[in-house]
Formats: sequence, structure tokens, C-alpha cells
Amino acid sequence: MSRLATFLTRTAGTPDRAERFGVTDLLAYGYLLFGVLIVLVPVAWTFFSSIKPERAVDNFDTRLLPYAQIEAEIEGQGPKPLWVHTDENGDEVLVFKAGPTRRETEVARPEAPDAVFTVPRSSLAPHETISVAVENYLDPLLKRNGQENFHFFTYLYNSVFVTVVATLITLLINAMAGFALSKYRFRGRLTFTILIVATLLIPASIILVSLFFVVWSFGIFGSLWGVIIPAAATPTGVFLLRQYMLTIPDELLEAARMDAASEWRIFWRIIIPLSLPALSVLAILSVIWRWNDFLWPLIVLISDPRQHTLQLGLTQFAGEFNTDFHYILAMTVVTLLPITLVFVWLQRFITTGIATTGLK
Repeated sequence: MSRLATFLTRTAGTPDRAERFGVTDLLAYGYLLFGVLIVLVPVAWTFFSSIKPERAVDNFDTRLLPYAQIEAEIEGQGPKPLWVHTDENGDEVLVFKAGPTRRETEVARPEAPDAVFTVPRSSLAPHETISVAVENYLDPLLKRNGQENFHFFTYLYNSVFVTVVATLITLLINAMAGFALSKYRFRGRLTFTILIVATLLIPASIILVSLFFVVWSFGIFGSLWGVIIPAAATPTGVFLLRQYMLTIPDELLEAARMDAASEWRIFWRIIIPLSLPALSVLAILSVIWRWNDFLWPLIVLISDPRQHTLQLGLTQFAGEFNTDFHYILAMTVVTLLPITLVFVWLQRFITTGIATTGLK
């Protein structure tokens, strides 16, 4: 904690005193705080909205805390939301609405439901309490309250399988391509590199039809492999690893070749261990890409709901006439947890990996 406090309170100082808080420090901390707010505010809003009751979410309640309107069992009418009526004398009375909401609304007291009287709509305020809606999480996970079609653990397994396998294949293929383009001398090496990087200029939506026919021709349409294989090789990963591997001295490879090491052994014993920072960066990017991918899995897996990933599973809560936003928000928070844990585990490699690959 002391090291963290020292880091967070470090200042550049002023010309006369180094420990004084100067304009440079103000601008730096202001910029960092602004960046943190941009990143964290949407995530915090999603979390706090996910623990609000369904009524509050549907009414777009912008308050931070999860307020829920209290209901009471009214004899002969069932549960009714309670309202606080403030009369002309300032006295507050608990009532429920006995009719539609109008400028003059009919209400009655819970203890006397037949004694209906009218009050101005502006004098009514919801009778609320702070209540965490844990059912937003438990209903889909435990298949309660009509959520039997949301198979969370099946979607979780599919997402983990796609993410892990695709990431491993991506790291292997991109590492091999980066190794060839950085450590071998052959005609057209620069041309191949430029062509690979140039594919970043092509929007992914343009090649969707071509990818669809390729997946269909290979017979992997409707399976998880149809999601994994087409995106295995990424131009970003090839460029990132090539730039990093250029910093590895060629003398290490020549010494290994003099010791009769094969190219495959050089790749596994020298290149891969020395490229771990860059591989970690690519692993983080690949996990984020695969975990959050929606459009391509939607095209490939639309015919088999048992193969859906978590991102596709969230569409179960959106119907033709109704959308359960409280469930969508809760399950979105759940889907954020694995990717956050992976990022926290690998984030220490990001600075080293990016700083040594020539990326800005």
C-alpha cells in the first residue's frame, strides 16, 4: 500500500521546489482521472443498473442506488404498489392507486380499499426502499421465473472453448508467421508483410459472404470450429510479433544452429520464451476479440442454439414485443468477469510488450 500511495502522490514539482504540486501535475492527474471516468462510468452504470428491480430499469431510473417501490397485498385486488400522498396540511398517508393515473387520480388506503377518493397526481410520490434485486442474477442462472431457455453453463462452456482454442491457435500461427517474416531472408518478405498489414484496411463486413462460403464448403458451418478457424490468423498479431521478434539478436539463432538445433527447436526454445511479453499482449487482444465476438458467431451458429456463446445467449432476453433489460444487464456483468480476470492476470505484460514492438 505504501508503494501504491507513493506512486499515486508522485509529482513533477515546480522550478523552485520539487515536492510542490505544479501545473504539470494538475494536467497529468486531470487527464488520467478523465480517462478513468470514461472507462469506468459505463461499467459502473451497468453494474448498478443490474441490481435494480425490473420496474426501475424499465422506467429508466437514473438514481445510483437500487430503489424498489414497496407493494402491499390488498384484499380482493392482489399486490398493489404503495404511494405516499401529501395533503394540504403536509401530512403523509400511504395509498394505492384505485384507477388509472390522471391529473386527479383515484386512490384508497390499504386498510380501507373500498373508500376511494381523488387526489392530485402531483401529490403522489412512490413509497420506496433500497432493495438489491438478486433475482436478476439468480433467475437466469437457476432457470427460474420462466428463464428455462437460457442455458448459462452451456453458453459459458461454448464461449470458453471458442476463446481458449482460438487464442491458442492464433498465438501459434501468428508466432510462426512473425518468426518467418522477421528471421528469414527471402525474396518478397517485405511485400508479404505489407500485404498482411494492408488487410487491416478491409472492413470485416466485406468478407463475411466469402467467409460464409468457405466455412460452408469445409462442412464446419453450425459448429464451434466454424467460429474458431476463420479468425485464427490476424494481421495485427502477425505485425505485433514480427516487430517484437526483430529485437531478438540473430546471434542467438546462429549459435543454436551451430549446436545443431533444428529450426523447430529454435522456435520453441528461443523465440517463444523471449517473445512472452508480446505473446501476452496478443493473448489479451485475442481473448477480448473472441469473447466479445457477436456477428460472426451469429451467422455461423444461428441454426443450433446448443452451440451459442454467451454473447448470443443474451439475445434470449430480447423478444418481438418485450425485452428483459434487467436480465440483460445482470448477465452482461457476469460475462464481464472472466475477461476482467484474464486482463488483470496478464496486464503486467502489456507495457513491456507494446513498448518493445514499435507500436505507438
